[in-house]
Amino acid sequence: STQEAYRIEYDTFGELKVPSDKYYGAQTVRSTMNFKIGGVSERMPVQVIRAFGILKRAAAEVNQDYGLDPKIANAIVKAANEVGTNCSKYEKCRCVVVKLFTGSLEAGERPLSFLKLLEEGIYYSNDTFPTAMHIAAAQEVNEVLLPGLKKLQNALEAKSKEFSQIIKIGRTHTQDAVPLTLGQEFSGYVQQIKYGVDRIESTMPRVYQLAAGGTAVGTGLNTRIGFAEKVAAKVAELTGLPFVTAPNKFEALAAHDALVELSGAMNTVACSLMKIANDIRFLGSGPRSGLGELILPENEPGSSIMPGKVNPTQCEAVTMVAAQVMGNHVAVTVGGSNGHFELNVFKPMMIKNVLNSARLLGDVCVSFTDNCVVGIQANTDRINKLMSESLMLVTALNPHIGYDKAAKIAKTAHKEGTTLKEAAIKLGFLTSDQFDQWVKPKDMLGPQ
Repeated sequence: STQEAYRIEYDTFGELKVPSDKYYGAQTVRSTMNFKIGGVSERMPVQVIRAFGILKRAAAEVNQDYGLDPKIANAIVKAANEVGTNCSKYEKCRCVVVKLFTGSLEAGERPLSFLKLLEEGIYYSNDTFPTAMHIAAAQEVNEVLLPGLKKLQNALEAKSKEFSQIIKIGRTHTQDAVPLTLGQEFSGYVQQIKYGVDRIESTMPRVYQLAAGGTAVGTGLNTRIGFAEKVAAKVAELTGLPFVTAPNKFEALAAHDALVELSGAMNTVACSLMKIANDIRFLGSGPRSGLGELILPENEPGSSIMPGKVNPTQCEAVTMVAAQVMGNHVAVTVGGSNGHFELNVFKPMMIKNVLNSARLLGDVCVSFTDNCVVGIQANTDRINKLMSESLMLVTALNPHIGYDKAAKIAKTAHKEGTTLKEAAIKLGFLTSDQFDQWVKPKDMLGPQ
């Protein structure tokens, strides 16, 4: 006989047709009918589905200790393992539910045995979904974001050391300032990224707290004493991350401050990356009519009309990611501030944005490192020319002739197009030998 295109599934509202080649059930079909919003790009993140697999296995193993039929427990574990380890490989495990649909226990397509056991009411989405959120966020931070940041930090540190002896002119307000080394300039970038890593890591203890066991409103109704602690310990064992049960389940369900905090740390990282990438692309501007102090790697042609043009595309990618992360944080902030009574229902939007930020930042750090930072060269001829022409070297004369006379030298040199030395001698403020003795860029790099 010809196989039917559909099978009949049921939820509390009645029967529904489910495509016969799909693992999902009635609630997922219901959601596709009610939430036609955004299309494929707005499906639940695969990381959340993977996290659900981990959580469901943990809960099944713990519930077996509390008397769950081993056949049922083993079926859940088998299906959960497939979701938890291979979710991205199997089309039928991928989520179909639009992320704006909150209440369903079916957060996506799942193997049939897994799905059926869910629909028997073993779990609550009110505590399992925030648990999966935290698992997914923690894994993305540890697998993608932190490794990417540390890779960039190491590459910038290597450049800082490589450039430690190159003296260049500084700039403040985009105007000429006193000298520093190119290594000192890059050391600022290194410290920004180091602090970024510290900021991310400092938020993680709250992310490692799991809501599982809070059930509907945080009371733990219909669970057993010790269930919450055992599930958290099992998730920690399965992931290798230090998850613990949340000390207060009412907070864990009603608020998602931990994810707002993590998003805030990523927002700060985005600010750091925006500054660093902009500095590098402006220092590399040119090659003839810009600052031209840095030579950036040439990765692809930059123009279909201007022959030979090459653009700082890696820097541009970093700044676009930074802008997106800043926007994501606004959405996460709005979501986190709108927990009403015993449940925050902005969960899917919040985790989508948190995961997006973590992935984008981690990926772009790797791309920026490999395709730009490691290949940056210093254009020492240009650096030396700009430094020797700078009027702000006159600052070295302050202790010897005073600020007012030094300012007059700078303004005279600029107005007449002469060097500082020529202007100083013409004004009669000092001799040639005194100028050479007092104005030495290498003596202007730190406290005396």
